[in-house]
Amino acid sequence: MARAGETAYAMLRSEILDWSLAPGAVLAELELSARLGISRTPVREALARLVADGLAEPLGGRGLIVAPVSAENVVELFELRRLLEAEAAGLAARRRDPEPFRALRDEFRDVAPLLDDPDPARRAYYDLVARFDDAVDRAVGNPFLVSALEGVRTHLVRIRRLSHDNPERLLEAAREHLLIVEAIADGDAQLAEDATRVHLHRSLRSTLASLAALDDAHPLNTPRQAPRQAPRQAARPAPRPTRRQNPDSRTTPVRRTAR
Repeated sequence: MARAGETAYAMLRSEILDWSLAPGAVLAELELSARLGISRTPVREALARLVADGLAEPLGGRGLIVAPVSAENVVELFELRRLLEAEAAGLAARRRDPEPFRALRDEFRDVAPLLDDPDPARRAYYDLVARFDDAVDRAVGNPFLVSALEGVRTHLVRIRRLSHDNPERLLEAAREHLLIVEAIADGDAQLAEDATRVHLHRSLRSTLASLAALDDAHPLNTPRQAPRQAPRQAARPAPRPTRRQNPDSRTTPVRRTAR
């Protein structure tokens, strides 16, 4: 049962992160159980973990949906990224072994072929970015900071999906990463922090623009809200029942004559 729950969690998490399950998609327990070929109990366990991750959320007490991606929560995510990643870059510059960052520097200098890859998900490029993140985590040597960064990166994977179709922004981001890598390799903590903040500022601006364009074309990225109900009006008194009349009867009173 534990293995089935882990499998269901891994599959659903992957589908949410790559937008196979789009923001706002309904996560129906019975339907997912049938699709994954497992009982409802491990599906329920997997959904509970997704809620804990912030990747799913309740829909007015009527089940779960994939957590929406809105401009508001993108800004909130980047506020946290700015604090964590700038600090991590500065610490990495102070504590680093320069060799891994010199190797990454060479890869970022020759990043153009990765961005020309026909793979629309740009897996090769994002693998390079992931290896940069891993190098920073090892250099920082702070498990609490690394744990916080991992939580942010889970949501960042979904956000990055918005940049896949913007090659110009990806090239700019690669150059920004190169500057950060060079600063860490050189042990320049202040430059590493400042370059990280500039990178995040530009990434946020690009992400919000992409989100707005996507929302205009396919309005599915905003949180679903219950429809507003019209205010209640005072109930009108029920009409008195009327006696059925013959269609041929007259409405004027009939004068009775004395016998």
